[in-house]
Amino acid sequence: MTRRPLARYALRAVSLAVALGIWQLLTSLNVDLWLRFSQFPTVTDVARAFADRLSGDDYWTDLTDSLTRILTGFALAAVLGVATGVLVARSRLAEDLLGPVLEVVRPIPAIALVPVAILLFPSNEQGIVFITCTAAFFPVLVSTRHAVRALTPVWEEAVRTMGAGRLRILGSVVLPGALPGIFGGLSVGIGVSWICVISAEMISGQYGVGYRTWQDYTVVNYPGVFVGMVTIGVLGWITSTAVELLGRRLTRWLPRTSYVPGGRPRAARPLAAPARPDGEPEQQAKSEQQGENDTEEARDEHLV
Repeated sequence: MTRRPLARYALRAVSLAVALGIWQLLTSLNVDLWLRFSQFPTVTDVARAFADRLSGDDYWTDLTDSLTRILTGFALAAVLGVATGVLVARSRLAEDLLGPVLEVVRPIPAIALVPVAILLFPSNEQGIVFITCTAAFFPVLVSTRHAVRALTPVWEEAVRTMGAGRLRILGSVVLPGALPGIFGGLSVGIGVSWICVISAEMISGQYGVGYRTWQDYTVVNYPGVFVGMVTIGVLGWITSTAVELLGRRLTRWLPRTSYVPGGRPRAARPLAAPARPDGEPEQQAKSEQQGENDTEEARDEHLV
């Protein structure tokens, strides 16, 4: 039975409220078992600190700086990652030239490139954008490369037989067919970008949510630390949701399946053929068999 949207949102709100209630209970009672909740600020302490931050100008400055860095770096990573992924997947020469370098650099954590960014770029701002871009670049690159290579060759051959050139094939077959995989990489990339931009701000930034969170930790302002953590979580959720919604918008031509807990995706049941007055059981059996075949084909299309 499918829940209504209002009921689902209410259930999510209850889940969040229960989590906050457990946090408040454990911290207010100073519970110290294996985990030391007595060291944690309570929910009310964090809420008061959050209200104080919202009334000041520094919070909004930090928010603007972090968003500018993340959006700039992620946009560069999206363009470069998709272009490089398509190039490597479609050209053996590009794979031979770029593949070894990319595979050697890819395992290096982006945050480990902070010293390189400090040496290369004249300002910390450019270095942070470089780290953010590098963090999102490789998930987008790998997802795009696998998505392009997984395309059915029949599609490209069909378009080529109608006289299409390389650019037409790229625009009408390769990119549309690879969009689900590309947006999968973009969803991963935006999350990794937030991790690395916050870490880079803690190390070499002057403003930003990560820089302010680290400063609160150095002065033992733990409610302020949790304000930064909550801000990072909310911003990450908003940007990830935006990427997912954009992906759904651009891939709305894909077949969608309704989620059935503990079962297979639902498929529409064929309507039973009305019984003929003259009684033709053979014709009715054929109609039912055809309906079952259509149902199985629909399920197979959804599962592909």
